[in-house]
Amino acid sequence: MSLFEISIVLFAGLAAGFINTLAGGGSLIAMSALIFMGLPSAIANGTNRIAVLVQNIVAVTNFKRKGFFDLKLNLKLAIPAVIGAVFGSSVAITLPEELFNKILAGIMFLVLGVIILNPTKDTENKVEALNLKQQIIAMIAFFFVGIYGGFIQAGVGFMFIVTLSLITDSSLVKINSIKVFVIAAYTISSLVVFITNGKINWLLGIILAVGNSLGAYLGSNFAIAKGDRWIKVILIVLILAMALRLLINF
Repeated sequence: MSLFEISIVLFAGLAAGFINTLAGGGSLIAMSALIFMGLPSAIANGTNRIAVLVQNIVAVTNFKRKGFFDLKLNLKLAIPAVIGAVFGSSVAITLPEELFNKILAGIMFLVLGVIILNPTKDTENKVEALNLKQQIIAMIAFFFVGIYGGFIQAGVGFMFIVTLSLITDSSLVKINSIKVFVIAAYTISSLVVFITNGKINWLLGIILAVGNSLGAYLGSNFAIAKGDRWIKVILIVLILAMALRLLINF
């Protein structure tokens, strides 16, 4: 492997980690880079999960260090998401890929509309706790978002963000801190499946993970320093780009 090829994977990982930590959809960059390196799509998908897991562990650690961490709440939301992801992955093949991509694009535009309408009600820098009713609703919702994650990894971060934005009055900074923990939790189970089926390129996975880790560290710092306004701008741009790509040629 040449220095140029290593640089491509590292840069793709850095961009993906930064984007995934702030919003979602960064896996599209990472997957494209891995396929460019000659990996079959299934192995690229599995290899990317290594970087996704490491990236979210780094982000969780950094959010925790900055005071944005609630283990009990995170676990309550992660458990139904993991169950949903397992269920979703088992039935993913029943939906034609072309139809699913069009449905996904429609969902992305819906998410875009919700974010533009400001569901967080200008609650920047608040770190309020969820009441019992909100926790129950969020757990139920995360089961279904987990099913979505089981169908497709790319873009699942958007769904976690908009779900919590609609249910709670939390800031996007706090919501991102919850999102990265939940994604890390359910990525473990999906990674095990890829490993047991031999769908991993460990060398590229480690290189990508290094880039993702740096991107996640920078992304979580950016979220905490800049707050909701800049996160919202990035969300709008990335969701629009992803939805258009799905409609045109994904």
